[in-house]
Amino acid sequence: MTLPMPGHDTGLWQAAEHELETALGGRSLVSAERFASSGRTSYTGPSPIAAARPALAIGCYEPWVSASPFEALTLEGRTSLRGIAQRRSWMADLDRSAQAAVRRHRRPVIAAWYATDRLRRWAGPRGTVAAVDAVLRAEVEDKANFGDILDHSGVPAGLHLTGARIDGTLPGLRELRRLVRSNRVVVQCGADSGGRGTVFVNDGADLARAAEMTGPYRVTAFVTGWSSNTTVLSVPDHAGRLRVYVDRPSHKAVGVPEAGIAAGKSGGNTWCLPWPEDAAARLVDAAVRIATWAWDKHRMKGLFGIDALLTADGEVFLNEINCRNQGTTEVSAVNQRLRGLPPFLIAHLTTMLDHPVTWLPDPDDFNSATVGVATGAAPGPFYLKLRHRGEVPVHLGPHLALPGVYRVHEGHLRWVRAGAHPADAGPGEVLLANLPAPGAICEPGSELGTAEGITTAADAPFADPHTLSKASRELLASFDQHLIPADHQGGTAP
Repeated sequence: MTLPMPGHDTGLWQAAEHELETALGGRSLVSAERFASSGRTSYTGPSPIAAARPALAIGCYEPWVSASPFEALTLEGRTSLRGIAQRRSWMADLDRSAQAAVRRHRRPVIAAWYATDRLRRWAGPRGTVAAVDAVLRAEVEDKANFGDILDHSGVPAGLHLTGARIDGTLPGLRELRRLVRSNRVVVQCGADSGGRGTVFVNDGADLARAAEMTGPYRVTAFVTGWSSNTTVLSVPDHAGRLRVYVDRPSHKAVGVPEAGIAAGKSGGNTWCLPWPEDAAARLVDAAVRIATWAWDKHRMKGLFGIDALLTADGEVFLNEINCRNQGTTEVSAVNQRLRGLPPFLIAHLTTMLDHPVTWLPDPDDFNSATVGVATGAAPGPFYLKLRHRGEVPVHLGPHLALPGVYRVHEGHLRWVRAGAHPADAGPGEVLLANLPAPGAICEPGSELGTAEGITTAADAPFADPHTLSKASRELLASFDQHLIPADHQGGTAP
């Protein structure tokens, strides 16, 4: 179910676009993310900001007309293949072509999750990478460091998971259980994403898998409840003082076997379910503390994320920091639009280019209102990940050839209209985003896109932290009807 978007202050939008344009200073915006449609919730849908549409997008997956940048270079566009290997190698595979494509733009500004040497090569001597540096990201995001970050940030002890840092060899399971006072143990290390670097340890075999990871390690007690992601925006003002804006926390489904999502990995997020008021207030306060520490210690600014756990009795525990844009960044931007603001991404790009942002409201007022929104019954956006759960390669059938707005009808999906923004889907409809390009072969385990919209708690996409709702199960069953077995030459299997 999608509800109408509220109106907006035209002057506010004009100010946001003007400041982004000024920060760009006539330079070309280039996106370098897995999805070549990245940023679409800023430059499509209600109240689009044209300056956020990339002149060039480089990625793994092809965009579609409604979400298209002005130019795109993708691995899928070259190979007509989508799979696990491609989503891990696309930057290296496109390296030389990307350098050539970016160099056609005289002074490019590359927007990405974090700034690497490769992206700096793409940008060239006259270009800019508008992202947190990869070295800083690796240090701050290293899971073994998170306990120390909470301590240094002054986050109250009640929000810390029971745990320990281990710099050497992992001890035996009995000792780990003693350290964290829990039979089930979580071992984490490194600064990876997508659930990598996390192992749930129930027995010796799990511990052996954890020990294969390179330490140091963070070992914590397993906590039952909802996982959650919260987007945080840090914006220094002209005097170097920091303003911190904390978005509404989500409910994140993890380890959803019926959706093909393995343990510890995200199946999607929804922002329509309410939080207990005290838990939401403590989470917002902790996010501000962490952002302030990161600015004071590292001069870290822009967007980042805090992962947390919400228990059935209303306790909240912080368990990870994501020092970069995230998989949630695209759809969580709808939260800001629902509150009458341009997406945080616009402020992120502006401040990463060292230009002041003046259109944001008072941060204390905003964060106080965040608690109110999180604890109420306000509608919120959602996305559900679509994965190829079968065992043979497939391609999409002709009735599901393009991303857009669809409706489930008699066990199949029916095209309704073009779209690129969750708000484009009306009641009983869903936006299917980032579907494979027509004719592309999709390997087992490949990402097939996302189902998105805006909904209320009554129609939430997840029934519990690890289970889909009835409507989501029906959606996946209907989606599966459009997957046709195919050989690697693109032909339909006999």
